[in-house]
Amino acid sequence: MPALESSVLSGLSASVAVPAYDRSGLTAGIVHFGVGGFHRAHEAMYLDRLMNAGKALDWAICGVGVLPGDARMKQVMDSQDCLYTLVVKNPDGTREGRVIGSIIEYLFAPEDPEAVIEKMASEATRIVSLTVTEGGYNFHHVTGEFDAGNPDVVHDLQPGNPPRTTFGLVTEALARRRARGLAPFTVMSCDNIQGNGDVARRMFTAFAHLKDPALGAWVEENVPFPNSMVDRITPVTTDADRAAITEEFGIEDAWPVVCEPFEQWVLEDKFSLGRPPFEEAGVQLVADVEPYELMKLRLLNASHQGMCYFGYLAGYRYAHEVAQDELFAQFLLGYMDQEATPTLHPVPGVDLNAYKRTLIERFSNEHVLDTLARLCAESSDRIPKWLVPVIRINLEHGGEVHRSAAIVASWARYDEGVDEQGNPIDVVDRLKEPLMAAAARQHEEPLAFIANREVFGDLIDSPVFVAAYTRALDDLHSKGARAALEALKP
Repeated sequence: MPALESSVLSGLSASVAVPAYDRSGLTAGIVHFGVGGFHRAHEAMYLDRLMNAGKALDWAICGVGVLPGDARMKQVMDSQDCLYTLVVKNPDGTREGRVIGSIIEYLFAPEDPEAVIEKMASEATRIVSLTVTEGGYNFHHVTGEFDAGNPDVVHDLQPGNPPRTTFGLVTEALARRRARGLAPFTVMSCDNIQGNGDVARRMFTAFAHLKDPALGAWVEENVPFPNSMVDRITPVTTDADRAAITEEFGIEDAWPVVCEPFEQWVLEDKFSLGRPPFEEAGVQLVADVEPYELMKLRLLNASHQGMCYFGYLAGYRYAHEVAQDELFAQFLLGYMDQEATPTLHPVPGVDLNAYKRTLIERFSNEHVLDTLARLCAESSDRIPKWLVPVIRINLEHGGEVHRSAAIVASWARYDEGVDEQGNPIDVVDRLKEPLMAAAARQHEEPLAFIANREVFGDLIDSPVFVAAYTRALDDLHSKGARAALEALKP
């Protein structure tokens, strides 16, 4: 069985599509931080689609890893000539395999930060894109301010230190371009954050001002940070996925990507040095992304939080199991219809009722095998950005909050670290210790969990929210997840 690399492409089975373009003629125009599953199922896929049409051949991707764990991706990318298999899992059980060739180089910053900086400082680089997760933007969840006290940021601000952070690397590259008289590249965020481009602009300019006020002013005035909304469910690749790809497509791929068939990318058309013709690959180029991103964050992403803790506590382990359960599906639709939708702006060209029903269908795709553990991870970076804004707006306008409050309560119950069958829960969160400590006290102190103002701000001061939250938490403790959802029925 051939291991995936350039030399085997011509001999692969016709059941898997391969690049129709000459990869040796590609040049990198994009440097991308965070080459995980989502990037490879999304931005890299869109570019591969353009390249197969004979376009964007000077917009190939140079991937960059910043975290120690990215060393494994470096090894795989180097061994496979940066190729990987993307497998779309359809609801009917069929699978579509495709080898993606739009990434042509991968740099590991801890090993050679200078190479990363010079790659971005090169005139050929016109876009630096990011999928660094919700937690990668280094801002305070309540104040929204840049965290200048982060130890790695402190390190990067010291003169002469080789950068450790994305902020340090990107800012140094911009400084060199400025010194060389080169126009700045565009910084394009592809993360699930409301106003992701605006957030990136605030955080990168804050770092640049701390590094050099004159540089900070130049970045603020000259660097575009377009907003975007990105959407495709992309679960963690498993050994079973690797084995299935080998059996079905005849490829040994050390790190393939699996995803659902749905894809969406809404992008603000604001670039300093041009861009690929994304619209020809199905990307929606718009002047205002906000209506689309609010729709996605508050309906899809927040609904993921609505299903994952309740579902896990009840004994489910996959998203499709929860979505196929009528009790859970009705709870999610109730949240979307009664609490999330009133906080949204009109979304041009989108039927929100159809979109919400489509979400339940997407969640129900049993072949994607999206784990609840993935959806439950890093909640302190997700709930404050996706769900808390819904709660705040509804509190301000007298809207319903009891389902949203119940989702927060289900997170609090989940962070007690044991499900309803007595099985231990492996909580994955950067704030794991303080959150679990608070959850451990909540039988005696029902408000211990939401007393964390770093996460929840002043929600604890709202009698309406507190009443709904404590009622749901009490039901979770005394009756269990299913009964707690039954109590929320209209």
